[in-house]
Amino acid sequence: MRTSLTTLGLVTLLCPVAIAAIPAGEEGAAQARSYGIELPSPAPPRRPGEGDGPHQRLVIENITLIDGLGSPPRGPVSITVHEDRIESVANTPPPVSDNEHRIDGRGMTALPGFIDAHAHIGFPAQGLAGPVTPPEYVFKLWLAHGVTTVRDVGSIMGLDWTVDHAKRSEAGEITAPRIVPYAMFPGSEITDAQDAKKWVKAVRKRGARGVKLRGGTYEALMAVYEETASLEMGTANHHDQNGVYHVDALDSARAGLDSMEHWYGLPEALFNDRTIQNYPPDYNYSDEQWRFGQAGRLWAQAARPGSPKWNAVMDELLELDFTLVPTFTIYEANRDVMRARDAEWHTEYTLPALARFFLPDPRLHGSYHFDWTTADEVAWRNNFRIWMRFVNEYKNKGGRIATGSDSGFIFKLFGFGYIREFELLQEAGFHPLEVIQSATLNGAELLGMDDEIGSITPGKKADMVLVRGNPAANFKLLYGTGHMKLNRESSKLERVGGISYTIRNGTVFDARALLRDVREMVAAAKAR
Repeated sequence: MRTSLTTLGLVTLLCPVAIAAIPAGEEGAAQARSYGIELPSPAPPRRPGEGDGPHQRLVIENITLIDGLGSPPRGPVSITVHEDRIESVANTPPPVSDNEHRIDGRGMTALPGFIDAHAHIGFPAQGLAGPVTPPEYVFKLWLAHGVTTVRDVGSIMGLDWTVDHAKRSEAGEITAPRIVPYAMFPGSEITDAQDAKKWVKAVRKRGARGVKLRGGTYEALMAVYEETASLEMGTANHHDQNGVYHVDALDSARAGLDSMEHWYGLPEALFNDRTIQNYPPDYNYSDEQWRFGQAGRLWAQAARPGSPKWNAVMDELLELDFTLVPTFTIYEANRDVMRARDAEWHTEYTLPALARFFLPDPRLHGSYHFDWTTADEVAWRNNFRIWMRFVNEYKNKGGRIATGSDSGFIFKLFGFGYIREFELLQEAGFHPLEVIQSATLNGAELLGMDDEIGSITPGKKADMVLVRGNPAANFKLLYGTGHMKLNRESSKLERVGGISYTIRNGTVFDARALLRDVREMVAAAKAR
């Protein structure tokens, strides 16, 4: 019998702790413990047989190639890997040699490993709804969907915790993607430039590769941008409504920000007949139905598509080599909450506590569909149309779009939510090959790692995705649940697709085995 997310919520009593008491920053994990929330154990060591390699020599023969560089599919080709590096891509297989491992790629397509440019390994405050998702569960869902690199924006499980997992992953000690940790700037605590620069130096020393911002004083934010640039650290900013009046996305881009997360701060930069969003008189940002309900009406207040202001802002962002990470997927529930809530993968792949976390509760971040109306959904559909148009035009003019998911909130499951972003980018107007480039090379460029990852190119790291069928023709083939189609010869419904192998640093992971592990984790949690 299928257990719906709604049923799970009706039978659950939540801990009466206010979500506002647990920040999504460096102190969040410590405060969660003080409220009696038990954080998950670190990811366990790789089990025997979990991941094969890296090999002295790995040959993937007779496979179709999508290289991530914008080239059309071609094949069959043979890809040769030496330990953790791509050695060659050739039209004919190399001669068989000793100490090699071969994969027959007939019927499959090879793509570069995917990069989730906006990810969170976990969220301590989820403990108000039950056990926090264990990192092993998250990592296996990512790898099973071809994600070989994640940018953890904020390291909200704790910076030291995230850096430790990043080191263990890079050493091949755990089954996980490559992790790029960004520290969360405590904008409410650090307000002057000098302290902001000290903080940046301190988190860099602890292993942060970049900084995530949400708000703060003008002086502190400008100091963060200056200091991160001098230390060659990355920056990401979610310009929330509490600080966007002082610093919008264009202001940040001028100061050196690398990437804008979601879309906050961009409509505000496009205002031409107001300076502040048209908030209703009884609006309360801390009530998330107000926050997200009105956010869905924001693009309608910005300059019209194609207008002089629209073009001027876009052209300046292009000149600044600014990156957009739209994360369409995380807001999809706002335009069709039933679709997101009842997605088919929730039954076997969503942990019960995560399912409860998704359901409406004013104490839980992202769980805000308290009384979500048809009017709210229509407003968000209109919002998406304008937002998607800006993103697509920006891409067409040469702007960089990177693919991120922000999964783990608002009914979006790790891995599955990331693949859904592919479909939404295509809906926005991207050619499938542009979508793949966004998920691979563009993400690598944003991270400053395009000399190492982002395309199937000799000399780069052996990060690859092997999937049966042609995902450029149908991205649904990338979902862990595959794609349902009718076999017209047998008149039977079949499940096709699903990633076969994810290769990271030359280590070959069986994606189906990883999904089986996740199903067993979910079944065990339900039994408890």
